[in-house]
Amino acid sequence: MHNIGDIIALNRKKKGYSQAQLVDRLRKEGLQISNKALSKWETNMREPGIITFLTICKILDIRNIYEAIYDIDEFDPLSTLNDEGKSKALDYIQLLHDSGKYEKQVCEVIPFTRYIDIYENAVSAGTGNFLVDGPKETISIDAKLLPENATFGVRISGDSMEPEFSNGQIAWVQQQETLANGEIGIFSLNGDAYIKKLQDDKNGLFLISLNEKYAPITVSENDRLDIFGKVIGKADTDCIL
Repeated sequence: MHNIGDIIALNRKKKGYSQAQLVDRLRKEGLQISNKALSKWETNMREPGIITFLTICKILDIRNIYEAIYDIDEFDPLSTLNDEGKSKALDYIQLLHDSGKYEKQVCEVIPFTRYIDIYENAVSAGTGNFLVDGPKETISIDAKLLPENATFGVRISGDSMEPEFSNGQIAWVQQQETLANGEIGIFSLNGDAYIKKLQDDKNGLFLISLNEKYAPITVSENDRLDIFGKVIGKADTDCIL
């Protein structure tokens, strides 16, 4: 029987990820995990929650958790085969799929919709108070088109974040008050709202544009910087409205 920490460490190394890279992948999945926490899991000082562990399994391609823990999954006939045997079994399964005679009959799923607010004040300029005071539109959208953790959307103005974000697009935002260095978020700096990448290092605190023709914005000790949330996706207006 293998410990959870051993499974994480072994499969992380198989994928060629450093601990920092795995933490970054988890953050992209909406899980704010520190390097220290991951280190404690891998040394079996603590264990991750079930949702976090399942997300790690997805990232590291751990497809049979029972087999990863016990070496053999007695409920899975493939588990007792070697790699050659598994390959032959999968080839036969593919032949069954290709025949079209053995496919499951799947019921049609009615698309699930979500309601979400889109704030009208563009995030490259404005009052910076759009979350509280700005006009907004509540739309109904197919949930498949929306990141699971999205809290609200904002309209993008200008080309300072090209090529990743373009003028007129909607940025989907997960509302939170802190960001990690290098993450893209929605900020209010002295009353002006921006979509920028956060740079917080030994050189100081800056809001960075992805478009290199725009200089970094320096945030000094006398400035007021508020974080509205982390940008976790985008959409073209004509695709959702």
